[in-house]
Amino acid sequence: MSQDKIDMLLRALAREKAARKQAEKILESKAAELYETNQKLEKSYTELEALLNKTDSQLQGVFENIVDAYVIMDLWGNILKMNDPAVELLGFSSTKENANLMDMVHPSDLKLVSKTFKNLLADGAVTDSDFRIITKQKDEKLVHVNASIIYDNGQPVAAQGIVRDITQAKAAEVQLIESENRLASLVLNLDSGVLLEDENRKIVLTNNKFCELFDIQESPKELKGADCNDATEQNKILFSKPKFFVDRINKILKDRKEVIGDELEMVNGKILLRDYIPIFENKIYKGHLWAYKDVTLRRNYRKSLEAQKQKYSSIIANMNLGLMEVDNDDKILMVNQSFLDMSGYDEAELIGKVASNTFLVDTDSEKLKKENTKRRKGESNSYELKGKTKSGEVRHWLISGAPNYNLNGEATGSIGIHLDITDLKSLQLQKETLLEKLEKSNNELQEYAHIVSHDLKSPLRSIDALVNWIKEDNQDKLDDTSLQNFNLIETTLEKMEQLISDVLMYSSVGAETLEKQTVDLDALIIDLKTILYVPDHISILVLNPLPKLEGEKVKLQQLFQNLISNAIKFIDKEIGLVEIDVKDNHTHYQFSVKDNGIGIEEKFHDKIFKIFHALNKSKDSSGIGLSIVKKIVDLHEGDIWLESKPNEGTTFFFTLKK
Repeated sequence: MSQDKIDMLLRALAREKAARKQAEKILESKAAELYETNQKLEKSYTELEALLNKTDSQLQGVFENIVDAYVIMDLWGNILKMNDPAVELLGFSSTKENANLMDMVHPSDLKLVSKTFKNLLADGAVTDSDFRIITKQKDEKLVHVNASIIYDNGQPVAAQGIVRDITQAKAAEVQLIESENRLASLVLNLDSGVLLEDENRKIVLTNNKFCELFDIQESPKELKGADCNDATEQNKILFSKPKFFVDRINKILKDRKEVIGDELEMVNGKILLRDYIPIFENKIYKGHLWAYKDVTLRRNYRKSLEAQKQKYSSIIANMNLGLMEVDNDDKILMVNQSFLDMSGYDEAELIGKVASNTFLVDTDSEKLKKENTKRRKGESNSYELKGKTKSGEVRHWLISGAPNYNLNGEATGSIGIHLDITDLKSLQLQKETLLEKLEKSNNELQEYAHIVSHDLKSPLRSIDALVNWIKEDNQDKLDDTSLQNFNLIETTLEKMEQLISDVLMYSSVGAETLEKQTVDLDALIIDLKTILYVPDHISILVLNPLPKLEGEKVKLQQLFQNLISNAIKFIDKEIGLVEIDVKDNHTHYQFSVKDNGIGIEEKFHDKIFKIFHALNKSKDSSGIGLSIVKKIVDLHEGDIWLESKPNEGTTFFFTLKK
């Protein structure tokens, strides 16, 4: 090692030695100070203990009788003395147990307690300090502390305090505040106007609804403390009877008795229901509560309901339908005048009687049981029964019954409406007899028409043959006049045969009902064009596609054939046109057959559909064709009519049910 390094090392050792000696001197000095401090501290504790022992005998009775937790601690928080309630509160096992109160403070409240302790040292006392502690049993509690400093010759030596457990009280206070807040919110938002006045008629509390009812612009908070005597005079103009409003309030306040359901009518049409409740505490009057509720809608509804009740009661009492109400045991509860007239009884004779025993004919008992069973199941029903009147006469009644329910939806009986259909029943029997006779007559007529048709056509054919034989045998002998007369005879014979055929066809329409089928009317018109004779100068046009229709094809063919033939027959123009069209009318199709022929005067429009009414007397017209058309349209639940102008043409309209 070089000399320089050795010298450096020696110098460092010297410095370290000097520093060590300096430190030893400082330690000796601090040790002396610490010893002195300890001596003083031991003296203070000895003096404090002596002080406590000195006052212990004087305060022993008071100390033991303090019901709250009482604690004495030194200025560092160490417990010096405590009573039994303190032991219980802090979770100790005995009064001799040592602990530091600062260690028991909840961590979140340490700053608060530290500040409080500084104030205690500075001011000598603190009051109403609340903070949380954690007991020896690890329970969290909220405590209320009042503390003061203990002095010895003017010097603070310890602190004493009363500690109360307010955990439950605080929780109860919080709940009370929350309850008060909820109650205040509830009152504020009640659907009834609330006004709480003290004994001097100063407003203590009101709510939004009260302000709304009386059109007050201030808020409930702003009204607090207002004088209601002045408000009564100001607000009386809001009521239809101002003087009565003021006098009534004064009387109520004078009597100080509970008033429920006072009705007030305002000038704006509102109706208020007012309650008054006086408030007494130990029989001393403390004020009163007003409650106002808007019942305008309810009152108007009640009036309307009453009017409706009167209206329908009058209708029920005077209608021609007999009304009877019975309970679940079929006992009569109510009858109207019409039922009394029907049955011949008085009301007193029927109320409480069993309806079935009173009116029912034995043959209908099983039927009534079935109908009553349906009604108990909640079914409304209509049925016919034979009913006995008071005189014993049996009448036919049509009854429509429905179950009757109470407000809980429970079946309490039934209500029946009775209609006396005895006369109608008699007419129905007559009708059925008449229909049977008519059906028989129609069948006989139909058979007669066929027989007559055959019997009439045979001699006509014979006459026609004889005329032809005479013409052939005397062809060279007959002059022109005679031949013309023979031609007229033949024409008349043809017309008579055509008339007989048309009468037979008319009588056959509706007599035989063929099975319905889907008929393509477009195809039907195409077929008719090939069957009918259509002159070259006449065109038949279908303007829109025709529908497929459920019906009897033969009759539908007769319908269109007659109308188209009729149109062709009476076209007198050089260029003739027949147009067929259709449009949908929801439940029916509306068809039209239009021509540009000679037209029909309006005075004949209602006659042409009647049998044997032909406007043009020609050998081809029997006056039955349009009658057949109308009959076919009627069978298809439709209507037929026409529009026409002479020399311009005619349009026949008709509808057929889908």
